[in-house]
Amino acid sequence: MRIGIGYDVHRLVEGRPLFIGGVEIPHTMGLQGHSDADVLIHAICDAILGALGEPDIGEYFPDTDPGNEGVPSTVFLNRVWEILDEKKMRINNLDSIIIADEPRIYPYKDRIKEVLSGILHIPAEALNLKGKTTEGTGMLGAGKAIAAQAVVTLVPEDAGQ
Repeated sequence: MRIGIGYDVHRLVEGRPLFIGGVEIPHTMGLQGHSDADVLIHAICDAILGALGEPDIGEYFPDTDPGNEGVPSTVFLNRVWEILDEKKMRINNLDSIIIADEPRIYPYKDRIKEVLSGILHIPAEALNLKGKTTEGTGMLGAGKAIAAQAVVTLVPEDAGQ
């Protein structure tokens, strides 16, 4: 079994849509970044890449590459899944946290899990998603940023067969 952890944070800015877990969430601001800045997908990519012993998301999809500008992070996650598949590994479990006082994640949780489980080829039961607040503390609590963390366990694709 392999274990990986991922983390990401982006500032909130006006004039951009907000994407979390591949789902557009209605909000007055969106995340600043070269791609769509989806913090949850970025954290998941890094968790998977870390468990595989691969370079991080920034090396695979650098913000210095104009081809990555405005790209949906689901494209990155699809590529990371291909790497996982090429290495003949599969996700056993994925646990993640979105840290934001606003917007609340609960109303979008099922849709996010549906999108992620589809890309990662895992049942929704193997994917856990939690929304947490900071109780108004720091940049996250002030509504200036959103962060995400993810932990993944990987097993060989033939495990348990």
